[in-house]
Amino acid sequence: MKIGIIECGPVPAPLRERYDSYPAMFRAQLQPLLPAATFETIAVAALGDVAARDAYLLTGSRHGVYDDLPWIAPLKDFIRAAARLQRPMVGVCFGHQIIAEALGGRVEKAAAGWRVGLEQYTTSLNGDTQSVMMPAFHQDQIVVQPPDTEVVANTAACPFAALRYTAAPILSVQFHPEFSLPYLTDLITCLSQQAAAPGLPPQPALDDKGMRWIGDFLSGR
Repeated sequence: MKIGIIECGPVPAPLRERYDSYPAMFRAQLQPLLPAATFETIAVAALGDVAARDAYLLTGSRHGVYDDLPWIAPLKDFIRAAARLQRPMVGVCFGHQIIAEALGGRVEKAAAGWRVGLEQYTTSLNGDTQSVMMPAFHQDQIVVQPPDTEVVANTAACPFAALRYTAAPILSVQFHPEFSLPYLTDLITCLSQQAAAPGLPPQPALDDKGMRWIGDFLSGR
């Protein structure tokens, strides 16, 4: 399986000397779960032929889906083309939001403001309802659920925190399973000059369930 990781935004400049890019974070954690897969980083402004890869993962971004940027509309077109071709797609944070926008949902700045830190989600991603802790870092979220989707994770403040699409093989999540605890902590420090509503305080270790859900989805399990 050839998986294209669409880099929708870079790691913030102050953190680039210490941390890998977002595609590298995903690759490092997904490769052990998908040993036969190959990964290609794709610049969001140079998407290429949607049929050239078997599956796609869309990363987070500091931008909003409503921003007036030249690559937003082509990315939505690419998502719709991938859905028509039944290419498996995973969206994370911004990726979650822009897939929803492309396929009939709507995204806005959240009334609750920034959510940063660890959040406790109610999820049925693995078939059983349970509560899990995941890293959150967002001020936008889905406010209108796209058609042909089921909610598989939520919080009181974020009712569409993870969606499984029923008309195409798509899974998207608002949280950040790729974040390590040190990266999450340093990212919060970068935001400290802005108004933020913190989530739960960082814990000694992060749960790897989110990345395992993505690995299982991409492998067809």
